[in-house]
Parts: sequence; structure tokens; C-alpha cells
Amino acid sequence: MNRSGIIKDSIVKELSANRDTTQNEAMEKYMKNKFPFYGIKTPDRSKLVKQWLKSFTPMVFSERAEAANLLFQEEERECHYAALALLDIESKQPPEEAIDVYKELLTTKPWWDTVDSISSNLCGRYLLHYNKKLQQITVDWSNSDHMWVRRASLLNQLSFKEKTNEQLLFPAIGKLKHEKEFFIEKAIGWSLREYSKTAPQAVISFIESTELRPLSKREGLKWMKNKGIYPA
Repeated sequence: MNRSGIIKDSIVKELSANRDTTQNEAMEKYMKNKFPFYGIKTPDRSKLVKQWLKSFTPMVFSERAEAANLLFQEEERECHYAALALLDIESKQPPEEAIDVYKELLTTKPWWDTVDSISSNLCGRYLLHYNKKLQQITVDWSNSDHMWVRRASLLNQLSFKEKTNEQLLFPAIGKLKHEKEFFIEKAIGWSLREYSKTAPQAVISFIESTELRPLSKREGLKWMKNKGIYPA
């Protein structure tokens, strides 16, 4: 067994040893019973992650990527969260090939929790580091046949603030605005709401001149209405 397999097995063993059967049913219900859970609360899982990092450091990216893929083959959702924690270690300066790993995981046992983390955190940091790739990836992903990849195209600038490229964000929204899919509608609203905290007038102008679905518009205006920037 190579080192990535050893890392995966060690993490799964540790998670299994910390199973909490008083918590797993509630977690599974919250996630619409899409995945089984060990029942490990986030603070406890975070402590375990810190222990793993000490045990397995240093790791090259290829080892992290392979271990992450192996963890995503496990059934329990905490294994998938652990995979993202492994990739998060060097996400501020990722290798150029990391985006291919991130995209693959977007479509592996996808649901909003892992997709949003990959989109806004891993992909977001990658595209800040490799900004010249932002346009091509946003355009390509917004045209994807896979709904979760299209959602990612809307969320990859979520934390960019003043670095947001609205010449890419607004057209991506325009392309997907008519989709009758909750997770696309919600992502449009979320991306607009976050950008409104940086450029409220630009977002107001876009919303008022664009035919958005009600959920997207409501979510996009929520922060500005709460702050009194836009009439309630």
C-alpha cells in the first residue's frame, strides 16, 4: 500500500474510533439522509484534523489528492470533510493541476456542503492565485452539463470582495438565471448578496435591470435591505 492509502486508512480508523451514535441520526436527517455519518461534531473533527496534519506532514500534493479521492470513496460524510481538510492545507498556493482535482471532487458524491466548500474555498483560493484562469473556468463551468459544476461557477468568487470580476460574475448569472433549480437560484442570490457588501450600487443596478427568479432576487437584496441600503 502506498502512502496515500496509509493516510486514508489511518483517517478512517480514527474517525470510526470517534463515532458518536447519539449524534449521527440528527446529522443524517439534516443532510436529507443523503449520506451516513459517524456523528462527530465539527469542533471534535477539527481537533482530529490537527492531529492528522502533525502525523502526516510533510505531504506532496499528489499524495493529498490521491488520499482525498480515496476518502471520497468512503460512505461516511466525515471522510469527505477530512478529504477537503487535507487539500485545504496548501490551498493558498496550490499547484496548477489542483483545479482538476477540485472539479472531480465537485461531482463525486455531491451535495451542497462539499460543493460549496470546494467552490468558495478551494477553487476560490486557486483562482485568486491563478487569476488568468478565472475567465475560462467560469465560462466553461457555467456551460457544464453537471448542475453542481454550474453552481460552482457562481460561487468561485464568493470571497473575492473588491477583487470580484463582475464582468464575469454578472454574465455567468445571466446565463443561468432562468434555471428552475433551487441550488442554482440560491447560488445566484448568494453570490449577489456577498458582492453587495462590497459594491451595493453595482448589484442594485444589475438586479433592477435583470429578470431574476424570485428566490435569487430576494436573496440578492437581503443584506442591503437589512442595512437600509435598499428599500424593504
